[in-house]
Parts: sequence; structure tokens; C-alpha cells
Amino acid sequence: MTLDSLTVDQTAGLDEAQVAQRLAEFGPNAYTAHKPESILMMTLRQFRDVANIILLVAAGLSLALAIREGYGYIEPIVIAGIVAMNLILAISQERGAERALEALQNLNSPSCFVLRGGHRIEIDTAGVVPGDILLLKTGDLVAADAKLLESTDLFVDESSLTGESEPCEKDADAIIEPDAPLGDQANMVFSGCLVTGGNATALVIATGMGTQMGKTAGYLNNAQKLMTPLQRRLNRVGQTVSLIAIVSSAIFFAVGISQGQEFWSMMLAAVALAVAAVPEMLQLIVTLSMINGVRQMVTRHALVRKLAAVETLGNTSVICSDKTGTLTQNRMTIQRLWVPGSAPVRAIDELSTEHRRLLQYLVLASNASIEGTPEGGTRIVGDATESAILRLLTSIGDDRGELIAKWPRVGEVPFSSARKMMTTVHECPDGGYLVLTKGAFDRLPYESVPEDVKKQRQHIHDEFGHDALRVIALGCKRVASLPEELTSLEKDLEFVGIIGLIDPPRPEVAEAIEVAWRAGVRTVMITGDHAATAGAIARQLDLITEHGPVVTGKQLAAMDDKTLIDHVSEFYVYARVSPEDKIRIVEAWQENGEVVAMTGDGVNDAPALKSADVGVAMGIAGTEVAKSAADIVLTDDNFATIVAAIREGRTVFGNIRKAVDFLLVCNFSEIAIMLCAQFLGWAKPLTPVMLLLINVLGDGIPGLYLAREQGDEAMMRRPPIGRKESIFSGILGGMIQQTIVFSIVGLIGFYFGAYAKFGGLYPSVQAGQTMAFLIIGITSIVRIFSVRTRGSVFRRTITDNWGLANSAFAMVAIFVLMALIPPFGAIFGIVPISGKHWLMVIGFSILPTIVAEIGKLWQRYREKQDHKNRLVHHEMAEAKA
Repeated sequence: MTLDSLTVDQTAGLDEAQVAQRLAEFGPNAYTAHKPESILMMTLRQFRDVANIILLVAAGLSLALAIREGYGYIEPIVIAGIVAMNLILAISQERGAERALEALQNLNSPSCFVLRGGHRIEIDTAGVVPGDILLLKTGDLVAADAKLLESTDLFVDESSLTGESEPCEKDADAIIEPDAPLGDQANMVFSGCLVTGGNATALVIATGMGTQMGKTAGYLNNAQKLMTPLQRRLNRVGQTVSLIAIVSSAIFFAVGISQGQEFWSMMLAAVALAVAAVPEMLQLIVTLSMINGVRQMVTRHALVRKLAAVETLGNTSVICSDKTGTLTQNRMTIQRLWVPGSAPVRAIDELSTEHRRLLQYLVLASNASIEGTPEGGTRIVGDATESAILRLLTSIGDDRGELIAKWPRVGEVPFSSARKMMTTVHECPDGGYLVLTKGAFDRLPYESVPEDVKKQRQHIHDEFGHDALRVIALGCKRVASLPEELTSLEKDLEFVGIIGLIDPPRPEVAEAIEVAWRAGVRTVMITGDHAATAGAIARQLDLITEHGPVVTGKQLAAMDDKTLIDHVSEFYVYARVSPEDKIRIVEAWQENGEVVAMTGDGVNDAPALKSADVGVAMGIAGTEVAKSAADIVLTDDNFATIVAAIREGRTVFGNIRKAVDFLLVCNFSEIAIMLCAQFLGWAKPLTPVMLLLINVLGDGIPGLYLAREQGDEAMMRRPPIGRKESIFSGILGGMIQQTIVFSIVGLIGFYFGAYAKFGGLYPSVQAGQTMAFLIIGITSIVRIFSVRTRGSVFRRTITDNWGLANSAFAMVAIFVLMALIPPFGAIFGIVPISGKHWLMVIGFSILPTIVAEIGKLWQRYREKQDHKNRLVHHEMAEAKA
């Protein structure tokens, strides 16, 4: 857009009529807020979850059974309480999560200066319209997207929009390609970005939702999170369990009626069987596991805003990470120095006198300073490059104050974007003046030198540039007196040396990426920074090889969605990308079945943070917009924290899987026992009350403490769980085995108690039911010690989860006392049994755990063999390569 197309006079700006007409046409310069969902709708949406529906049905059936039998209302109250707690947690978290757009609104300055009717006036930012002439100066927040008309040494911090760590130089006369990415549009300024230097006038071309920030707000409104893998898995578990419960109850009822049993008796038994099939405590254990994971993550510097993110992070298979501040330190640092007559040295090496002289001169030619803090410490204040110079000088023991006192500054030619250099003049201790000029290597006016010297300097400069180092050169000379125009001193300079700076990787990141790789988690860098810088950092972190590809936003725009989805796994570094690009990358990985975590700190990261399976924002350097859009906030801005959090997430998922294994084996065993007995024409092995007691006491109470289990060390050497992988994967065989063994020992116990003359007592149905009750209940409790570990139960101490051990022992004691104390047991239909019966109960209660341990021993052997085979295959592949 131009002045003519917007019908505006550059010297006068818009008049009142034009402003009113455009305000009516384009609306206020504000972002459209997403209408929040009502509490009622959020509540109703929770009941799309099959697990919640099953719990409600179970509560109703349990209540009906309690009323009919008159044995109490503990079961329906517990189930209803679980449903209510899950609803409250889900709704409160969702209500607290939708703050991203509010934070985005706050990025706009409340007022700005524009030219209207020939006068410079201050107006509310919301009143800016296309065609307004913005008047910008240092410290201003840009009110809208605008094209520069005039600019003087203008620098704008666009890090929140592009991710680039240093302020961008802007120039009204810059010639820009039509499809240039945001970070390369030097003749434009964008809404919400901060002017860090210079001044300008600019023509507003977009306001509100039409700005780049507005488009980001639109992405936040439209970005929809996929259902988490855990939600999908629990839904499938719920559907499976509900189907089994309905079919089993129907078969049980039909067989009983066909055998001539009483209708209401069979109806109540069928209802009891349906309730027995539902793992009422599963949702509560899932919630407690996540809450425990949240507590553990806090100790690892990760604040969890949404519970489901805990488990999802554990299943993450791809981390899409921003570069600046996450993989890097977000602090420009001198990496190398070079002075003529020597080889380049690293900043961490011992510096010679000539290198110290180079640093001292650079500090004299800089405006960075050391200031005190309210806490009594000190900090360096200044732009990123000059702060890096001063930081290195201070680290080697030199004092800026002493330098300034020895070489007082008497003149300065400020930095100019046109000249790309600055000059300072200092009074020499021995008379005369020292002229120092620092800036771009190819702009400094050096004295004449032989051609081979020029080539050597250029070669060193190019070496620094190849490694994406920002090169600053320094020249100097001495003069006896000062001219009126200090710029005339900028010639015939002695070449002092160059420094190379970069925002370096965090020292712990490379190891964290390696740990993630061993755990089957790939790391992908996505940044708005330059391709050369992104590639250099990626190579240092071993994300790509020396000649590995770096995909730019321009190249990404040339790919259609299908091409990107087909080839996204080939690319690990993306540079100069837009917020929309980041969403495309995240969704392409998701389309390949990967569970994606996205990290970021800027406004430009917010849409992708919301679209990813897990959004991870930086707590220190992150904007409020990014934090509000994220699921997890890192309080130390450290990539290594993400990897630690993944481990905790895997622990949470492992505990949920243990709970599924533990609860369903017992529930399915109850169904199998009841159905088998019905087909055999036996009496009911378990009464409705016994079924509920086993579910609440035998499973529920000890099962709650599975949420506190610690993860094993091997979990970060196993690949992540696939998005479509079943929660039963890896445990289904063991569950079937245990269900069969449970059912056999339960039926045998019932038979010996009900039909066999054994132990000196005449058989009775009540004795058989007592035997079945004790065997199934105690077997389930004892089995929890096997379920809690993939290794041998004998190698795991109970001291790391005393709650589980104490609850298990307490529940066994309650079950035993029911059979030993007749008045207590009679309430629940339990009768005393003989000593021989007790021996059978003890033996049969331990048998399933012994079988399980033998199965685990065989499984560990197979895993070792598979691991050896993989190593051999990997070594052969490397040798072939």
C-alpha cells in the first residue's frame, strides 16, 4: 500500500472525516476476543468422555442395588464424588487457560502519536486506522503494522514476533522482495514491537486483526488441540469395559433365567456384575497420578497448567524447540578473537597482551556500563554486542572504570546504519588523542596494506562468518589535535583486530538432546532467526551434520501440506519461519502419528504452543502470551528441564498403565468367575456385596497409591508410546494370563468350600462364597506388589511407597478379620472357615503372583535378546555406511 492508494497526505495526515469513515470500515485497532465457553457447556462437554459416562451409569446402578439390598450407600457416594472431582478439576483448569488473547491485548501501548490535520497529536491506540501517519521514537511500542516513509538510525526489537534475538535495523529506503519473511522486511514496522533506537514516520497499512499480531491472535482463536493420547486411550478402555459389562450381564441374566432362577434375583445379580466390571477408581487414580506428576515437575522447574499435559509429555516423540533462549543462552557472547600476527583464539583461552588491548579499546569505544541493582549486586546495561564485550573484559580482571579514567572520552561520532560504524575519541595519558572506530569489517577505512595482508584479514573474517559469528572489527590511530568535524578522523586507521560473537548453546542442551534421542524423542529447531545462525547452532548441538539442510520459511511456503507431511521427518532445522509456518510443522508431525511438544517464548510461538500436543513456554524470558497459550511453563528456561519432565511424564503414564492392569484383571476375573459358575449350574460364587467390597477395598484403596510409584531407570532407554498405540500394549498378554489364573483359583476355592467335603466342615454355598471372596480379594491385593514394577518383586523395596504397603496390609487384615470375627463377617455374608480352608486361601492367593513373576522373568530375557539383536543390527548398518 502507498500514500496514494490510502489517499493520505504525508505532510498533513488524515482529517477527521477520513478517520471516522475508516474507523467505521475497518473497526478499532484491537484484537477480536474469543468468546469464552459457559460453565454449563464446559460441564456438558465433559460427559462426551466415555469414562465419565460409565462412572455415572455405575453410580446409578450401584445406588439401585444399594436401595434394593439395603447394605449402604458408600459405593454410589464414592463414584459420584469421583465424577464431581473430575468435573471440577477439568473446568477450573480450562477456565484458567484461556488468557492468551488477554495478554496479547496488553502488548499494545495505550496511546501513540500520529499526524492528523497537519498536527502531531496523541491518540488512543484503538483509534489508529489505515492511512494514519505514525510518529515513532526510541521507547515507543508500534501501534499497528506500518510501512516506513522516513527513518533515521531506526532499530526495532521484533523478538516477540520473529524470535530474532537482536534488534532489527530498519530503513525506509530498503528494497524488499515481495515474498520476504517478516524478519527481512526492513522497510516495515509491526504492531506490538518496541523501537529501541532512532526515529521514523510510517504509514499504517493494517490494524487490529489485519496486523501480524492480529493474525497471531486469529491463530490462537482457531487453533484446536487434538484429544490427548491418554484421553483417547481411556475412552477406548471405557468403551471396551462398558461393552464387556453389558454383554456379560446380559449373558449372565439370560442363562440364569433359562435355568429357572428368580427374575429379580437374577436382575440384581446382573446389575452387580455390571458394576463389578466398571473400574470406578480408575479415573481417580489417573487424576492422582497426574497431580503427583505435577508436584514432581515443580521440583524440576516445570509448572504444569493443564493436568493432561503431564501424561502427554511422557508420550512425546518430537520436541519442536525455539532456538533463542531455549537451546541458546539468549545472551550474545564473544566466541573468538583475532589480532594480526597470531592465530584466532577462543574467548575461554588465555588472552595475550594484544588480545587484552583489543578488548580494552572495544570497551572504550562502547557505551555499555556497569550499574548497581536494588539487591546490592551489579548488572551490565547496554546493547547485546557491547554488553558481551564488557562482560568478557570484566571476566579477565580488567576494570572499565580505570580504563575510562586513564583514557577519558572527549568526542563521539554515534553509530549510523548508513555508515555501520561508530567512533570515539579519547585523551591520551601522554598527550594527544586516541581515535577508536568499531563496526562492520568491510566498512572501516583502514590504512593501505599489502594485498597478502588484506587477503589474510578477509580469510579470517570469512572463517568467523562461516560459523555464523557476528564479526565486529576495530581500527585506531593517534592524532595530535582534533578537527572541527570528527568524522574526518575516520580514515587511515590501523587494523587492531576482530571479534566473533554469537548467542551460544546452553552447555547442558547437547547432553539433554542426546538423552532425548536415546529415549526415542527427536529434537527439531524452529526459529525466526537467520538460516546461517540456526545452522551453526544446530551443528554445535549435533542436530544436523556439517552439510545438513536448513529449511527456510520461503522454502516452506513453496511446499504444499502433503509434501510437508511426506518429508517433515527429513528436516530438523527451520529458520526464518512465521507463526503460521510453525503450526504447519507441528501439524505435519502430528499427521505422521507423532506426539509433539512445542517450546517457545514469544508471541510468534503462541499459536504453535496451543496447537501442539504439549505447549511448553519459557517462564523467565517468555511473554505472557506464550505462557497463557502453553500447557507447561519452565521456570528456568532450560531445554534440559523438558527432558527431565518427559521422564516424569513417562512415570505418570506408567503408573496409569499399572492401574489399568491392576484394576481390570480383578474386575474381569470377577466376571469370568460369575459366568463360569452360571454355565456350570453352580450357585453364585460372589454376592453383590462381596463384589463391591473387593472393588472398593481389594482394588480401590491400595490402587490409589499406584499414583505415587517411582519410575524405573530404564524408561528413558525405551521408545515413547505411539499416538495410536493401545494402553494395553505390552501388558495385554500378562493381563489375560492373570485373569485366567485368578478365575481358576477363585472357582477352585468356591468349589472346595461349596461342594467338596473338606477340612472337617460340611460344604455350604456361604463357605464357598467366603473362600472365593478371600482368594480373589487377597490375590488382588498381593498382586499389586508385582504390578508396581517391571522387574522382580523381590528387588523392589516397599520403603519407597509406604502408603501402598500400609494400605495393602490393612486391606488384607480387614478381609481376614471378616472371616475370623463372625459378627463382623455376618454383615457381609461371610462365615468362618477351617484351618485347611485357610491354607488353600493362602496358597491360591500367592499362586497368581508366582505365575506373574515367572512371566516377567521370561519377558526380561526376551527384551535382553531383542536389545542385543538391535545393537548388532545397528553396528552392521554403521559398518556398511
